[in-house]
Amino acid sequence: MVSQAFSILFILLSAIAASDAAGSVGINYGRVANNLPSPDKVVQLLKSQGVTKVKIFDTNPAVLSAFANSGIIVVVCLPNEQLATAAGNQSFADNWVQANIAKYYPATKIEAIAIGNEIIGAGINDEMKVVVPAMKAIQASLVKSSLGSNIKVSSPIAMSCLGNSYPSSAGSFKPELVDAAIRPMLDFLKQTGSYLMVNVYPFFAYKDNSKLISLDYALFKENPGVVDSGNGVKYNSLFEAQLDAVFAALSALQYDDMKVAVTETGWPSAGDEAETGASLANAAAYNGNLVRRVLTGKGTPLRPNDPLNVYIFSLFNENQKPGPTSERNFGLFYPDMQRVYNIPLSQQDLNGNLPPPMKSDSQSPPANNGTGGVSKTTVGQTWCLANPNVDQHELQAALDYACGDGGADCGPIQSNGACFSPNTLVAHASYAFNSYYQKKARVSGSCVFNGASYVSTQPPSFGNCQYSTGY
Repeated sequence: MVSQAFSILFILLSAIAASDAAGSVGINYGRVANNLPSPDKVVQLLKSQGVTKVKIFDTNPAVLSAFANSGIIVVVCLPNEQLATAAGNQSFADNWVQANIAKYYPATKIEAIAIGNEIIGAGINDEMKVVVPAMKAIQASLVKSSLGSNIKVSSPIAMSCLGNSYPSSAGSFKPELVDAAIRPMLDFLKQTGSYLMVNVYPFFAYKDNSKLISLDYALFKENPGVVDSGNGVKYNSLFEAQLDAVFAALSALQYDDMKVAVTETGWPSAGDEAETGASLANAAAYNGNLVRRVLTGKGTPLRPNDPLNVYIFSLFNENQKPGPTSERNFGLFYPDMQRVYNIPLSQQDLNGNLPPPMKSDSQSPPANNGTGGVSKTTVGQTWCLANPNVDQHELQAALDYACGDGGADCGPIQSNGACFSPNTLVAHASYAFNSYYQKKARVSGSCVFNGASYVSTQPPSFGNCQYSTGY
């Protein structure tokens, strides 16, 4: 029955993923650290993972040069501290565009410029007042450089801009921000054909309200759902409810057709004791299920036909970020470019190995070299083995999938097969996972199985059974 269910799920999700409604997943490439790999190596890492979009927080020359001719789409940022100067000095804006945009475009596929980050937030301040003037100055400079129709200008806002976000249908911006900043910015975005950038973090909402918000609801896991008392819509994820609150706020100001991109979202793999929910398992669940949701689904309940476009925060754990422990542990990768946990990051991963959706009470993936998501290498002779620490039901479900729809050669682990002994779930799952992995030529994403497996450079030692190293 489990295998049959996975077959139906795979067919349905594959059909959806092939449609034009599928969204896109990018990654924020922050660099507040002293131990990160060179930009050239980062580009190779992103390409190896099938990542096609990245967002950076400045216009670092080494980074922009590294992305030249890579095919990866880049969103850059005019830093907060330069907004006032750009807003009041058109010559500065012109020179900035020439030195930081025109110099690299089109070899570096710069798609948009974020004017600052989360400056329009909790309340009115002098910094907020220069956002729209700075946007207009940079747009004028792009037009002078004949780039006005190629590169969009926007500014990421925080969820704190909303005065009300629950229920989603009653979403609204804070009244004091509407005329001071929100409406002028939306007018600019509409006039220039740009889109609104929004940073959406269910983690922070859950951390601050863990007694009221279900963890499964925050992690895209199976849950009873939350019904919007205003319109009767049922939500099964906090992310979608938060995003629809933004859409409702836009509609309340009559900007129903304003496009939106989620420029930051993510979940930390570690945190302080007070940071409820910050853990490796929860980070893997949130980001893994987010990617599946974006790449295999349509829009939100309020905008079902608008594909979701998100940027996960962040590429690396950044050891010099200030604040609580979680701030330094949002990364998908360690600075040595090994995964913090194993999740799909692209349509390529989903096509190569569509893991079953994560369910409640799933365990964290193994750590590096048998205790983490991946080993130190995935080249040469490598094997895909079962994670002995994962929940037994999760492991059995993944085994059923591998032997069923996955097409693994599971004959040898049947009762009369050469690899039936030892008759343990871990041994049988390891054989099935490795069979699938080798048949897929060890491509990225073919040893995921929703955290139930990991890549090893050491051959398995289950009795006398021989594990293939290639087909």
